[in-house]
Amino acid sequence: MPAELFDSAACALAVTGEDGTILKANARFGDWLGFSIAELCTRRFQDLLTMGGRIFHQTHLAPMLRMHGSVTEVKLDILHRDGHKVTVLLNGNKRQQADEMVYDLALFGTTDRDKYERELLNARNLAEALLQEKTSTELALQNAQAELKQAYAFSQRRAVFAEQMMAIVSHDLKNPLTAIRMASDFLSRNERTVKERQLLGHIGQSSERAQRMIADLLDFTQARVGHGIVIKAAPLDLHNVIHRAVDELRVAFPKATLVHCTEGAGETCLDADRVQQIIGNLVANSVAYGDLQQPITITSRLDNGAGAVSVHNHGAPIPQALLAGLFEPMTRGTDQGSDVRSVGLGLYIVRELAKVHGGDVTVSSCATAGTTFTVTFQNT
Repeated sequence: MPAELFDSAACALAVTGEDGTILKANARFGDWLGFSIAELCTRRFQDLLTMGGRIFHQTHLAPMLRMHGSVTEVKLDILHRDGHKVTVLLNGNKRQQADEMVYDLALFGTTDRDKYERELLNARNLAEALLQEKTSTELALQNAQAELKQAYAFSQRRAVFAEQMMAIVSHDLKNPLTAIRMASDFLSRNERTVKERQLLGHIGQSSERAQRMIADLLDFTQARVGHGIVIKAAPLDLHNVIHRAVDELRVAFPKATLVHCTEGAGETCLDADRVQQIIGNLVANSVAYGDLQQPITITSRLDNGAGAVSVHNHGAPIPQALLAGLFEPMTRGTDQGSDVRSVGLGLYIVRELAKVHGGDVTVSSCATAGTTFTVTFQNT
């Protein structure tokens, strides 16, 4: 190597004899160890090493150089003039020079490399920790999902059981309620005192309300547990069906003023009993929550065979927060209770009946215009 390149090399360079005596060194080697070049050339290379380095040099490094002629990236600790250690990577090569064998040594600082290796090790440890955390989290998630699935299945079984029990109990209650109503009707035919007739009237109204509740419960369980609500559609005059339903509801709700309006003409194909049930539920809802000082308006509409029925009442509007879930089971349009309102299934049944008729139900409610429920039907 030309002397200029040797002296200006970016690494520490040295040439030693077979016994390790430094024959030649560049300035960077001297700078690293705090010695001048002249001082270095009077020393043996192994004398610059730590005690452990000297042992390694004698037992491994020197024999490897002699036998293989070269070594690559051997890590050594060299002592600085002031005694602190300088860690280097040594590359060595044996070559013939004139009549003797010499060793060319190149030493590279390891500060940056050690830092990189430490960062690499830290990154690896972090990655392993994150992987372990991810695995633990996934396992915990799987366990939670399994528990949730099990809890959901259990709750579903309980819900189905509860709905089935509701259907059984509701069905079994029909017979005693029918007997109560028939008995009260029979007793009311004979001469009775005013007090007795009043009591019989209360019995009749209570039994009718209980029968409506049972009908809703049976329809609910049929929709949720069974195969859905069944209808028997037939051609009918929608206006006439609504007219008869309103006449019956006037008797059931004597304190309310019910007004029936008609729009359009013609026939449509619907289940008359179910349509009357829809009107009954919507009117009962209006009686429960509307202003009975003002009329409840029932409007039946016909247009090219398609039908619609709306029930409007005045009074306090339905809170906006309740509108989205108003047609869900066990839902009320207000927090206030009512003796007329059943178990919170009326509007749910209305929606299910509208669906099986190919239609739907909507509601609008505000303080100025009141509340209007509109049920649309398609020819079934």
